[in-house]
Order: sequence, then C-alpha cells, then structure tokens
Amino acid sequence: MVSIQNLHFAYRRKKVFTGLSLDLKAGHIYGLLGKNGTGKSTLLRNIGGLLFPDQGKLEVMGFDPGKREPAFLQDVFMVAEEFFLPNISLEKLVAYNAPFYPRFSKSQFDGYIREFDIPTDSTIQNMSYGQKKKTLISFGLACNTSLLLMDEPTNGLDIMSKSQFRKVMAGALDENKCIIISTHQVKDLENLIDRITIIDHGTILFDQTVDQITTKLNFKISFDHEEIKTALYSESSLKGNAIITRNSEGEESKLDLEMLYKAIVTNRDSIQSVFN
Repeated sequence: MVSIQNLHFAYRRKKVFTGLSLDLKAGHIYGLLGKNGTGKSTLLRNIGGLLFPDQGKLEVMGFDPGKREPAFLQDVFMVAEEFFLPNISLEKLVAYNAPFYPRFSKSQFDGYIREFDIPTDSTIQNMSYGQKKKTLISFGLACNTSLLLMDEPTNGLDIMSKSQFRKVMAGALDENKCIIISTHQVKDLENLIDRITIIDHGTILFDQTVDQITTKLNFKISFDHEEIKTALYSESSLKGNAIITRNSEGEESKLDLEMLYKAIVTNRDSIQSVFN
C-alpha cells in the first residue's frame, strides 16, 4: 500500500527526514505517534502528495504521490488537523465534493452524521469546531478510499465525541483499506490501532504491531521493590508503581499505550532491546 525508502525532506534549511524508511499495508489501522513538531504531519502530507520528497522513493498504491494523478487522488483522503469548510449545508457539501470520489456512499455519510449527532439543519459555519471536524471525518470515511490519512483527528473533540470516533473507526476498516492516524494524544487510540509507529525529530524510534508488543512486554502495577528496580520502565501511581517488564512467561497483558510511549521516548534502548 505505502512504501517509503530512504526518504529525505526539508523545509528550506530545516531537515525533517534524513533516510526514513517505512512499509504500511492494507487491512491495518496504523498509529503514528509523537510530540507536536516531530514530523508526523509532514510525513502524512508526503504520502498524500501535498509535499514532495527531496530524495528517496515514495510509492503509494503503485503511484508516485507527487505526480497527483487523478486515479491516485480519487483513492486517498486526508483529514487535516487544520481545515476550512465553506458556509454551506451538508447536502451541498456532498453535492460539490462527492463526485471526486467514485466510491462515495451517501447512506454511509448519513449514518456517520447520525452517529456523531451532527445537526443536519445547520450550515457548516454555524457548527462548533468539534461538529465541523466530525463532519469532515464522516465525509472522509464515506469516500471509501483505499488510503485514509488522519492528522490529529481527536483534537477539539470532547470525551463523548472521542468515544464516538473510536466506535466509528473500529467499524470502518476492511482488508483493502489502510488507515494512518497521526496523534500526540496517544490515549485516544489505545484500543483502536493494531500497529504503532513512534516518530521523533524525523526518526522512527519504534515500529511494532500491538500483538508483538503484548507478546514481548508486560504492563502491570507492582509493589515488589526488586521488580520495580529491574523493570524496563517504571512510574509511580496511586496504586503502586506502573511498570513495563519483559513478558518472559507468556502472560496476558493489556497494552498501556501512554506508558509505552513515555518509555520509548525516555528509555528507548531498553524497550527496543526486547525486540532485537
């Protein structure tokens, strides 16, 4: 689906990527995690053909995104963090934009609008920021593109809206679709993504599937001082110490994505050594 080899990109003199390589396949929801300003949005824009690599090879669904061929553009949709929607009704939004996407489904769009509790009798500019974002997400999902790029989609959403988002996204994936979600709000995606890529300053710090992570790592609360001392990562909590250890006995463990993210950023080598 997406093949990136030795990607180099810079904004004038500011280097973002120097030799980044990554392969993403259909049938998965990928979490692209990292702090703001680490290159997540830049990577999505390169994949979507909105920015152009300085060097390296980038292929998406067999296309060079930079050529922006119609067959490519009609099969990729990006929900940007910053966006503008005109002051029109939902009906006109669909009428003006849906023809660009051959697999757009009006019934799906209406279903997402109902799921997100978006008022259908209001023009877009009279909606709140969260309602506008949910409208854009609904449209992007209804386009049924093979590649869906989402940049910080939960920014501006309240707690209930985030829950709605996770529910909608969980039902949107199929074996022919690749969804890449970029975020720094890692807790919002904990039960949604099945592969985690952590990026920092244009470098991939970590790239593993959730199954691989929970097979090799154990996330738990411990009161054992020796266990806490030898843990790969530890942080104090109200109920003891939250720790990450090697899963040497094949225990079942629920992924704590936020703790994993902090462990990778602060102590990458100890975590990465488990997977080498």
